[in-house]
Amino acid sequence: MEHVAGTEAANPADDDAKRDRGGRPGKSEQTRSLILETALRLFRERGYDKTTMRAIAQESGVSVGNAYYYFGSKEHLIHGFYDRVTQEHIARARQDLRGVRDFGDRLQAVLTAWLDTAEPYHTFAVQFFRNAADPESPLSPFSAESYPIREQVTELFADVLRGSSLRIDDELAELLPELLWLHLMGIVLFWVYDRTPDSAKTRAFVARTTPMVNRVITLSRYKVFRPLVRDAERLIRDYIVPEGLAAADRPADAR
Repeated sequence: MEHVAGTEAANPADDDAKRDRGGRPGKSEQTRSLILETALRLFRERGYDKTTMRAIAQESGVSVGNAYYYFGSKEHLIHGFYDRVTQEHIARARQDLRGVRDFGDRLQAVLTAWLDTAEPYHTFAVQFFRNAADPESPLSPFSAESYPIREQVTELFADVLRGSSLRIDDELAELLPELLWLHLMGIVLFWVYDRTPDSAKTRAFVARTTPMVNRVITLSRYKVFRPLVRDAERLIRDYIVPEGLAAADRPADAR
């Protein structure tokens, strides 16, 4: 990591305590937001790999030391981006879910909300995807660093199920939020490589697969399919989202 002598960042907690009468963010949060916005712009203009922390600091008008104070590396900046998109997605999805009871419609609303939220960032998403695809990268959606974001989206899918009129096998209900998160990850992969205007192909993919997912889940509650559901449940636990893996991937303070 680059280090610049004589540069010392202020304590963000001190700045955040100083909010104006309108309740607007303090200087620390404004600086953090400025650095993130600048980084995202440079990633789009120059590419992720060619953008350095020094360039981000220079364009933001802050010292390199201060940039590292708020974001320890470029990977931390991408996590800041992940977090921003996640919060915007959850807020949009919860708004779209109001008054909707049908499970298929609720699932469609959440997946479409993600596409609507992520679309402005589509042009440079592929630039850092190869880093995120590395299972040892902190940018991987399966990494310990990504666990808080993964947990929030999984909880959103749990809300999709809880707020619906759908009744399913209890064993599947426990796993369903994580399975729906994995389904979203598949859609994200499809979206990254989609070059159609407004990601039309991905939107069509979501529109066609959501009713299929809904039908499969609905059928799972019938007794004739119960043995198949149990077999699928064991397969999923053993190979896709093992309980041990889920626990091991969590940060120590989240277990």
